[in-house]
Amino acid sequence: MEVLTSRLGYLLKHAQLRLGALVEAATEPHGLGGRELAVLAVLAEGRPLSQLEAAERLGVDRTTMVALLDALEAKGVVERRRSPEDRRRNIVELTPGGRDRFHSAETARAAAEREFLAALTPAESTELLRLLRLTL
Repeated sequence: MEVLTSRLGYLLKHAQLRLGALVEAATEPHGLGGRELAVLAVLAEGRPLSQLEAAERLGVDRTTMVALLDALEAKGVVERRRSPEDRRRNIVELTPGGRDRFHSAETARAAAEREFLAALTPAESTELLRLLRLTL
């Protein structure tokens, strides 16, 4: 097994799979998946964003973004409206209920991350995040 556990790709892939499973299980009771929660996190940051701006921040293509927003809109957590400055653009915002759901699901996501990192000290967890950010 050491032949695999010495490979960065193997370790990152399996760590992501484990973390993804923990986050999905934690956010499922809130009716949100990990990708949906990421969309809500970007939308909750501040000013209203266009669909394209949100897609760029998430690093997803427009088609994927439309599908994610369609699902979130069907759940009543986001709403789209035409931009008053440019009628060709859709502005996306959290609904009041969406904001509440985001906060509760985000709390569950953070708890899942703490569970994932439980084998590390707080300093090691902070260092891991710092090092991973360097690779982005």
